[in-house]
Parts: sequence; structure tokens; C-alpha cells
Amino acid sequence: MCFCCDTKEIPTKVLGIDLCSSILKGTETPQAPDHRICGTHALSLRFISRSWRIRLGASRRKYATAVSGDRRGVQSSRMEEVPHDCPGTGSAQAGRGASCQGCPNQRLCASGAGAAPDPAIEEIKEKMKTVKHKILVLSGKGGVGKSTFSAHLAHGLAEDENTQVALLDIDICGPSIPKIMGLEGEQVHQSGSGWSPVFLEDNLGVMSVGFLLSSPDDAVIWRGPKKNGMIKQFLRDVDWGELDYLIVDTPPGTSDEHLSAVQYLAGAHIDGAVLITTPQEVSLQDVRKEISFCHKVKLPIIGVVENMSSFLCPRCQKESQIFPPTTGGAEVMCQDLKIPLLGKVPLDPRIAKSCDKGQSFLVEAPDSPATLAYRSIIQRIREFCDLRPPEGANHVAS
Repeated sequence: MCFCCDTKEIPTKVLGIDLCSSILKGTETPQAPDHRICGTHALSLRFISRSWRIRLGASRRKYATAVSGDRRGVQSSRMEEVPHDCPGTGSAQAGRGASCQGCPNQRLCASGAGAAPDPAIEEIKEKMKTVKHKILVLSGKGGVGKSTFSAHLAHGLAEDENTQVALLDIDICGPSIPKIMGLEGEQVHQSGSGWSPVFLEDNLGVMSVGFLLSSPDDAVIWRGPKKNGMIKQFLRDVDWGELDYLIVDTPPGTSDEHLSAVQYLAGAHIDGAVLITTPQEVSLQDVRKEISFCHKVKLPIIGVVENMSSFLCPRCQKESQIFPPTTGGAEVMCQDLKIPLLGKVPLDPRIAKSCDKGQSFLVEAPDSPATLAYRSIIQRIREFCDLRPPEGANHVAS
């Protein structure tokens, strides 16, 4: 029987309440002349609304209790804002130091749960034993030529046919490496040993999230955890094989992707980072932040590359400063911070054209001043890697 009226039709259950079709449709019946305005109908609607609120409230309380219980029982991956002088979860003073007083994470850190390592770190360490040198390419600001430099570094190192090189693009939301390397439209294949990189040459493999998109115009709209999971897969599940160099092209800034790359490679002996900037102070400000990031996570700095340092007119050979170094450029910054300046790469319009065509600028314009600068910088990076201490001597903070 209907909750609202005494009609004998088979009722419909709404939130466990029997209602006839009339009240559901808002029409009239002999038992209830106008369900839409009658007091019984109004009462039934209030009852339904109240029942829904009670059940929804109970569900929310039950969910909140379960979530808070889960958060207390496992390592929290969403720790609240930490103090500026936080000793770190891996420190013996974690949760016990003076700076820990009043921190919302103090109890978690003191328990030692926050220091539990991700098991993927050991898996990646094992995977990376076949990779001799790992180089991260960083920039504080976008648009300074970081991906362009990463591509040319890979091209330059791979010119030696006996050198095995791989280029990993972890710029998840802006993967430009497939376009720069002339590999747009290529797809990743999976085998029994994992994902196979896309090979440009027999000794040059490339991996990017761009290979996983159905179209180059597709937007990757992911939050941090999903991006971190993708980076973990790239490092752990790609069949890199025996490599001399793994070059990791990162997005601009110092956020999720950078932390993930450093932490996942913590036990795998990262050779260091190459920082890319342009001469103007707006860019240098962000590079200083990047340098601070490297110091905090104990990531060695190979050196700084000043991109677009000047423009040499191809007709009159006159040199112009497109981005004036108002504070002395990268050279003065490196002197002040005691960091190596690897070199300065002048602007050459043919660099952009080569990238759009997916070809190596080093081959397209072998006599360009920019090519000579690239080759000098690549040689310095090669020498730095050759002088690095053996695996196990480098420890990166996680």
C-alpha cells in the first residue's frame, strides 16, 4: 500500500518507502485529489527528504570514520604542511626535535611510519644496475630550451655508435620530446621484459607519455599521485637494457615529478643535474630555486647551461642581446654560487626549425656557433660522468 494514500496498486520503493505512481508523477487519484499540493503529499516529501538526510549523514560519518582509521593505520602520503626546519622523516630527530613541536605530523614521524621506504625504490635500483650514468635536465622556468637541450644532449652522446643512450621524458603534462625527436605517432610496445622504448637509432631509445596518447593534442589532466605512478612505471617497467646514459627530461619547477625522479632513483646513483636558464634575471631567479632544490635533496649539480645567450645575425654577423643579462647572466650567478658554467648556447633560428622537423640540429647545421657550443657542453658532461665515484658512493635524500 502506498505510504501517501491507500491506493491498492503495487507501490514503488523510493529509499525503502512505498509510494504509488501518482505521487511519483505528481498526478491526481481518488484517494489523494492532488498529490502535488495535498498535506499528505507534502508530509511524504518531508519524510523522504528527512530520511535521505539521515541516511546520507550516517554514510558520511561512516566514511569519515573509515578514512580516519585508514590514515592512522598506514603511512600517510598526504602529510600536512611541515615546519621550515623539519629534520626529515629519515632523521633520528624525526618527531622529537624542537622544530617538531606543534607539527600536525609529529606523532606520525615519531612512530617511524613516515620513514618507511617505497618498495619500488629497491625494484628501480635493481633495474638501473644496467644503466651506467643517469642525468637529470632541470629548469626553473618553462620556455628556456630544456627539452631542446635534452634532445641535443641525447643526439650528441649517441653519435658514438658504441654508446647506448636513452632519453626519458617525464614532463607528463607537456611531453614535447616525441615531436623534437621526430617520433610523433609512434607507440610503445610491451614484451615479457616490460615496455620497449621507441628507438630513433639502434643506440638511441626514447620513452614519453606522448607515445601513450591517441593524439598529440590530447591534454593530460592528472593530479600528483597519478603522475608519480607514471614516472615509477617508466623507471621500473621499461626494458632499458644495457645503457651508458639515461637522460631524464623534466618539467619546469620543483614539484611532484622532480621529487619522484630523485626519490625513485635514490639508490641508483644519479650522476647529477644539468640546469638550463636564459640570461635575464627573471629566469635566473627560478634557477636559484632549482639550485636550492638540488642542495636540499643532495642532488649533485653538473653545471648550468645558458641558453639563448646572444643572437648572431646570419647576414651581418652582428651579435645582439635578445635577453639582456641585466644582473650579469648565468656567468655571474655561477661565480657567486660556486657552480660550474658548462657553456653558453647562442640563438640560432635553425634550432627551432630542426626541432619542428624532428631532426638533429647538430647534423643540420654542423658549423653553427650553437652547434659548437653544444658539442663543448656535451664533452664537459661526458667528462664529469667519467669522473663520478662508483655506484653506492652517492646518497640522495628520499
